[in-house]
Amino acid sequence: MKKFTLLLVLCSLIATAHAQKRISELTMVYDATVSTGSADPKLADAFDGATTTVYIKGNMSRSEMASALFSSTTIHDSKTGSAVVLREVSGQKLLIRMTPQNWAEKNKRYNGITFTNTPETKTIAGYKCIKATATLNDGTVFTVYYTSDIIPENKDYDYQFRSLNGLPLEYELVQGKLTIKYTVSSINLNPVPASKFDLPKTGYREMTYEESKKTSL
Repeated sequence: MKKFTLLLVLCSLIATAHAQKRISELTMVYDATVSTGSADPKLADAFDGATTTVYIKGNMSRSEMASALFSSTTIHDSKTGSAVVLREVSGQKLLIRMTPQNWAEKNKRYNGITFTNTPETKTIAGYKCIKATATLNDGTVFTVYYTSDIIPENKDYDYQFRSLNGLPLEYELVQGKLTIKYTVSSINLNPVPASKFDLPKTGYREMTYEESKKTSL
């Protein structure tokens, strides 16, 4: 009887491992919608209808947010911990270099984040997703739907989801008085061109992370 039980456990583990697909490259597109009101309609307009495209290739990741009012791209190297932000607002282009310490400071609110699964599930972009509640140390709570069918090998591509056991396909992000919901509209597991992580050589005003914090852009 013990051997039979052990066999069932082993079969279950093998089936789970087979169902999960660890990937080193992917491209996914999120659509953004503002789900709460705001005292500042311009801020809401900046995010409503925006799209975010995420590229992962090995230790490199690139996240592009584009809206009618601004665009921002973050390129992160999980091997070195450094990052570069390309920002364009009102015709001004900035290239902001971030050290590993800068990156950690920018994302410090997500340190210690916990995810608690719920029984609720739904299908997004063809993948079955588990609903989880995310809780930050400052008491902020938001919802995330993730699939465990795809596990990125680069867990550092998005700081807030480093400890999530899967790929977030829908989640909320609080920006001041706004709550923005991001939902994946497409996932592509084809190889990502290495050129996606090249930095522009001209056209941008370069500054450090500390300098960028003093600007209004």
